[in-house]
Amino acid sequence: MTNYIGELAGILTSIMYTLNAAIITRAGKQVGSVISNRTRILFAFAYLLIINLVLFGQPLPLGASADHWTWLALSGVIGLALGDAFLFQSYLLVGPRLGMLLLSLSTVFGILEAWAFFGETLSLVQIIGISLALGGIIWVILDHRAGQESAHPHAARGVLFGILAAIGQATGFVFSKQGMAENFSPFQGNVIRMLAAALALWLMAAFQKEIGSTVQTLRQNISALKLLALAALVGPVLGVTSSLLAVQHAEVGVASVLTSLSPIFILPVSHFVFKERLGWQAVAGTVLAMAGVFTLFLA
Repeated sequence: MTNYIGELAGILTSIMYTLNAAIITRAGKQVGSVISNRTRILFAFAYLLIINLVLFGQPLPLGASADHWTWLALSGVIGLALGDAFLFQSYLLVGPRLGMLLLSLSTVFGILEAWAFFGETLSLVQIIGISLALGGIIWVILDHRAGQESAHPHAARGVLFGILAAIGQATGFVFSKQGMAENFSPFQGNVIRMLAAALALWLMAAFQKEIGSTVQTLRQNISALKLLALAALVGPVLGVTSSLLAVQHAEVGVASVLTSLSPIFILPVSHFVFKERLGWQAVAGTVLAMAGVFTLFLA
């Protein structure tokens, strides 16, 4: 089982991101996606400071090498701050269904970047597994009824932002791989990423003169604030930490697929919690993706 710690961490990441999506959806309806992202990142950074203080005796890994700080900070800004910003804008312009489909391209970009920068190679069995999992993800997302089927006047920009979001997530993943070298602690790596992302997001908020309005909105929506505090623990803390563990112990291509299964895992949540009716295509896509995951374990 320990031989598959990276793969298991990847699946755990998808589960955490699924729970995070359900929580953040409820909070986002009250305060909006931009404020939600700023707030959950800030909560996550605070949690990680405490966790690192308890585990390592210091809130920040000040003794980490310059390479660790550089690569992980870049990963946080590109993957968590810029990537999510592009993703949210894509959702607004072309709807969540197409936005999620475009984000699934991060797996392809991750493999290409790992090949270009690290010379990673995949076995035939791994390629088959990745293909099955990615095919299942795309099938499920295409079957998803987002309720936004009408024409979008800014579709070209929305598609561009969706592709940029996928590139941002993939690049953040690859940079994390570099920053997590030498068995660097995922909790220490995560706090560096969160610090960089929080600084980027809140400096941008200050530049746009939106800090005051953000605080005022949160004061008027205490229930959303509580949900965001929970979402920060589930997603940016547990989810991102497990994703760093995955990328540290598995090849980038494999890890990027296993951490991208949230559209699959959210199916039972949608059915049993939100009472959404699922078509046979969604079920077939789930089976196909799970077959891909099983194939990766055989590699």
